[in-house]
Amino acid sequence: MNIPDEYISTAEDTADQVIRKLKHILPTVARLCLISTFLEDGLRMWFQWHEQRTYMDMQWGCGSFLATLFVLINLVGQLGGCVMVIIRYRVQIACGVLFFIVVLQTLAYSILWDLQFVFRNLALIGALLLVLAESRGEAKSLFAGVPSLGENKPKNYLQLTGRILLAFMFITLIRFEFSIMQIILDLLGSALMVLVTVGYKTKLSALILVLLLTTLNFYHNSWWRFPAHVPIRDFLKYDFFQTLSVIGGLLMIVYLGPGGVSMDEHKKKW
Repeated sequence: MNIPDEYISTAEDTADQVIRKLKHILPTVARLCLISTFLEDGLRMWFQWHEQRTYMDMQWGCGSFLATLFVLINLVGQLGGCVMVIIRYRVQIACGVLFFIVVLQTLAYSILWDLQFVFRNLALIGALLLVLAESRGEAKSLFAGVPSLGENKPKNYLQLTGRILLAFMFITLIRFEFSIMQIILDLLGSALMVLVTVGYKTKLSALILVLLLTTLNFYHNSWWRFPAHVPIRDFLKYDFFQTLSVIGGLLMIVYLGPGGVSMDEHKKKW
């Protein structure tokens, strides 16, 4: 074993110890982060009810009834879906409702041709797929008392698709600034995201990426520093909770592992 491999092995052992100590709270924290952007948006629909109705009416000229219906669907769908995910009640239905909200907002806010917003919504869908994967138990054996062979193809493909879609969010977080530190951060983050996507050294890569994104999120998107009437506050708040949802997705990957369709899994068979 050469020196770099030795360091990586030590880092993996440390990561495994951290994960074992946090295994009881990790899925709950991951789900809270995952649904945070839906929760924030649902509460915004509640507290800005009149403004949201007026905006949709002006945007589409759809009339008061349809504008009210749109806001109501978003409010009930997002808050209800978040509660169901947190308490693990009918998680598949909850994720279906939240998926519908993502598609509805993509169409309603006319952001289908804005690549940044589309990529972020794809990442949210990826995060929801990871919630679905976590809600699925291990594949059941055909015979009572006989352990399964580990085959759980739907869960494996949910994890694979979730990992791939999360990468879209990271693309929108890359800052094209010509400074040494920013270039290093972009290269490091991109390398880690590629490792997570292909499922190589997955838990370690995802855990480092969680620490990196959390630090950058609190640094760049500290929306609480601005008063409510300043427009930039809403933009930073949106970015903060969207990034937090991706962090939740990465935490879910840390908890679940990469799944069967990954380089880590294939390494075991070599």
